[in-house]
Amino acid sequence: MERATGEHAAQPAPSPSRALPPAAAGGHVHMGAVVDSHRAVLDALLPFVDDGLRAGDLTVLTCPPETVTELLDVLGERAGPVESDRRISLTGVRAPDGFVVTRTLLERAARTGSGRLRIAAEVRAAEDDPLVWREGERYEAAANVVLAGAPLTALCVYDRSGVPPAILAGVRRTHPLLLEGGVVQPSRGFVEPRVFVRRLPVPREGVESGPPVFAMDDVPTLPGLRRAVAAVLERWVPDHEQRGDLHLAVSEIGSNAFRHGLRPVSVRVWADSTRIVCTVTDRGRVFDDPLAGYAPAHGLDLGRGGMGLWLARKLWDTVDLVAGEQG
Repeated sequence: MERATGEHAAQPAPSPSRALPPAAAGGHVHMGAVVDSHRAVLDALLPFVDDGLRAGDLTVLTCPPETVTELLDVLGERAGPVESDRRISLTGVRAPDGFVVTRTLLERAARTGSGRLRIAAEVRAAEDDPLVWREGERYEAAANVVLAGAPLTALCVYDRSGVPPAILAGVRRTHPLLLEGGVVQPSRGFVEPRVFVRRLPVPREGVESGPPVFAMDDVPTLPGLRRAVAAVLERWVPDHEQRGDLHLAVSEIGSNAFRHGLRPVSVRVWADSTRIVCTVTDRGRVFDDPLAGYAPAHGLDLGRGGMGLWLARKLWDTVDLVAGEQG
């Protein structure tokens, strides 16, 4: 957790933002805003942050460093309680860990001030990679389910100058509320999160255009799957720690296939010097929740299980649950 404090001379208070719809004020309030400039980003975030400070919310910024500095400059001495944590916007972590950070902040918020958490985000990607942007969209959609009912108010601001048009179009679909012209209103384009995630195209890496480096059909046992995948990773992943993480995740998914799916279970691996893709396939037709694994199925009690997909999402860059005619 970074702690940001303002040492600058106090500036005039930002104008308060328009009130939230009464029906939204008690639970999870998830707002999006698309603006035309960096100045407009600040104009959207400043009153939102100031409102949180006045209300006694635990107020956290998840913005690029330069935006944090500018916000604190304007807030001046009022910025004392404001914190900064970029992990909430998936800087350096994957989606499950972003939600863990948010849950930890919610626990702190419950013990202080208004009992509410307020998150101010400027959404950018660390790299202009379609997979990175897609993960961000899925994270925004999943937040509506994973954090449903939480005492949390979040504003996610997107600057057109640095965000692909397709991602901007998705803001209306992943945020139940929109901030437009200083007014908060329901998003008429909002899509139920599971429906939204199912509609996203499943990406294919370039390495998948060639034959797999490993293929096994009708794997007889889970230990056999684990041994086979370990041998493949040994050849293609030089880092011991990363290799162990990837193997653990595939083992968990394989366990799901044997425990909850229908045989035969098959495995495919494609790899080159920079990418590795693994598929585990079974004939099951019962399990079809595209948001499974963004949080543990039974909470953080290890004894209750339900953590396989959660671990997989923590350890691989992307995980997709794909339903098809074969299972």
